[in-house]
Amino acid sequence: MIDQQSEREPVPLKAQRKELVERIARAVREDGTVQPLEGMYLTRSSSLTEPLPGVFEPSVCVIAQGSKQILFGDSRYQYDPLHYLLVTMELPHISHVLEASKEQPYFSLRLSLPPSLVSSVMLESSQASPRDHAGVRAIDVSPVDGNLLNAFVRLLGLLDAPTEVPFLQPLIIREIIYRLLMGEQGNRLRHLAIVGGHTSSIARAVERLRQNFDQPLHVEKLARELGMSVSGFHHHFKTVTAMSPTQFQKRMRLQEARRLMLSEDLDAASVAYRVGYNDASHFNREYKSLFGAPPLRDVQRLRDEALQNAE
Repeated sequence: MIDQQSEREPVPLKAQRKELVERIARAVREDGTVQPLEGMYLTRSSSLTEPLPGVFEPSVCVIAQGSKQILFGDSRYQYDPLHYLLVTMELPHISHVLEASKEQPYFSLRLSLPPSLVSSVMLESSQASPRDHAGVRAIDVSPVDGNLLNAFVRLLGLLDAPTEVPFLQPLIIREIIYRLLMGEQGNRLRHLAIVGGHTSSIARAVERLRQNFDQPLHVEKLARELGMSVSGFHHHFKTVTAMSPTQFQKRMRLQEARRLMLSEDLDAASVAYRVGYNDASHFNREYKSLFGAPPLRDVQRLRDEALQNAE
């Protein structure tokens, strides 16, 4: 399907996509992620990946080659060279590369979107407020147009002109933000920078839950502090994050547990206590439900795969 759509594209767009592939390939010679410019991350993968947890920061992601799937709450988002992913809040997710090989590696570019910079571009472009103040989900996928793609190609072109980076990088990033604001997901991006309204309140709730994920969750207290009813808080939280507050906290706890077992070699019972579980068997059940295997088996599988990829 992607190949059929690509065949119908104008020649300039095809040339830009080819240049994007070539530039990322030169910048990232081995599998992994690098940050050649501030706020810009380039990724290369020569093989498909297992679903891995992570936490998004506000950013826009484009794929030069291959495809990727994001699991966010109960929703799935797939994107490829014809589509970009926009995320406007720090949220837990699970992602995995769907298309990649040694002959045609997965190449992607992720650009951070600081809310203060988005606000500045909004004001200068007279796009200072969302057209709809209702809750907007903090993630979606949309087609990449030629102007946006061209801006990303020029941003990557700065890697060959380091003396131009201090002057041109800020200008190109502002252009990218402007084109996002004027595009299909403009309203979503505006919500990243607004002050007040339900989206801002949910952003504060998300930050609170991220910082205190190992503490008991008191939804009534949190809703009251945000000036919302419990039912209203639940509704707006799920609209923006695709999860209930309880589901969000559970996802944060389990992803941190997985990270601790991989990085610090802790046993499941110790990790369960550290991330806020009082019952190890409950932790094991929820972990298996999310990652598909009990904690120790899952972590051993990830280590075995890392060793195989390193060979």
